Amino acid sequence: MPVYVWEGRGKNNQLRKGEMEAANDQEVRNNLSRQGITPDKLKKKPKDLFADVAFFQPRVVQHDIIIFCRQFSTMIDAGLPIIQCLDILQAQQDNATFKKMLKNIKESVESGQTLAEALKKYPDQFDNLFVNMVAAGEAGGILDVILRRLSAYMEKAARLKAQVKGAMTYPIVTLFIAVGVVAVILVFVIPVFEEMFESFGSALPAPTQVVVAMSRFVQTRILYIIGAVVLFSYAFKRFYKTEKGRALVDDTLLKLPVIGILIRKVAVAKFTRTMGTMLSSGVAILEALDIVAKTAGNKTIEKAIYTVRTGIAEGQTIADPLSETGVFPPMVCSMIAVGESTGAIDAMMEKIADFYDEEVDQAVDNMTAMIEPFMLVFLGIVIGGLVISMYLPIFQMAGAI
Repeated sequence: MPVYVWEGRGKNNQLRKGEMEAANDQEVRNNLSRQGITPDKLKKKPKDLFADVAFFQPRVVQHDIIIFCRQFSTMIDAGLPIIQCLDILQAQQDNATFKKMLKNIKESVESGQTLAEALKKYPDQFDNLFVNMVAAGEAGGILDVILRRLSAYMEKAARLKAQVKGAMTYPIVTLFIAVGVVAVILVFVIPVFEEMFESFGSALPAPTQVVVAMSRFVQTRILYIIGAVVLFSYAFKRFYKTEKGRALVDDTLLKLPVIGILIRKVAVAKFTRTMGTMLSSGVAILEALDIVAKTAGNKTIEKAIYTVRTGIAEGQTIADPLSETGVFPPMVCSMIAVGESTGAIDAMMEKIADFYDEEVDQAVDNMTAMIEPFMLVFLGIVIGGLVISMYLPIFQMAGAI
């Protein structure tokens, strides 16, 4: 249906304006009249040429979903029906993509589907964890509580992700800058020095000869080098997409000295936070483990969680198969065992997650503290070595004079 832009006067002659979707302009006038608004201006909104092109539409980010959960929870807690909540949320949504999505979700619920079934149509925005928790909330009549828990869970998960990204950004950016600086020196700076050295008429020092040879190699084979890097990146991505490739890479990452410790702690925090949230929301433990395994982000961790799921299906507790995997720290397994024995496993999972959030903070700080001096030394050796190698012949000539 077309969208109409209107402007009119409401009660107390107050100026009002807005947009309304309707079959025709008369329907808009009738709807506004029921609201006590007399329209002065009314026209059909021009259709956006790129409205149906996904590339030009705004993305729905996690922050949008968090705000949606908070507002939805507040409205349900206030006693509003789900359809009315969705209608209000759609009307006040600025993101055009999310607005259209909420409209479709509302229409699905109006047609008789549950909210979980309607959300399931958008897996990129509402994953299995979200959908299953909403389904549990609808079944238990605690949808407002579930939505609050989901918003809190997503906020903490986003904070954890941002910490890890922040820790990795510095060394990656520094490495790219170093490679760029070295490439510029080899391609543009050293050839200038080389022309000057040819006029000396004497043998160059060994370090200078090595650097000049490197410069010639890069200049003559720069396209081959770029092609090799692109080809390697493509081959690595294809390899990582295979089952064996991802398992090998993920297992290797877990065994690395500093990064491996951080990945393990992040995995523990994510596992316990997700499990605690789902169990406290009434999701069955086997179903929760299946969802957590799929969202683990690491093949080795995923395999370990599926091993735990199999053990529980055979009648074991969570702690026993969890400790047998060797992936999770003994302290985590012991605390989960205590939670099982006291019947408060969901609360214990939340406590472990809070503890490991702090552990991740500390691990990120430690990794940053270790990487910074290493990167400085690396830059000093590489770039300083190139500069000194270029000036050695000049120093040698000055000494001879």
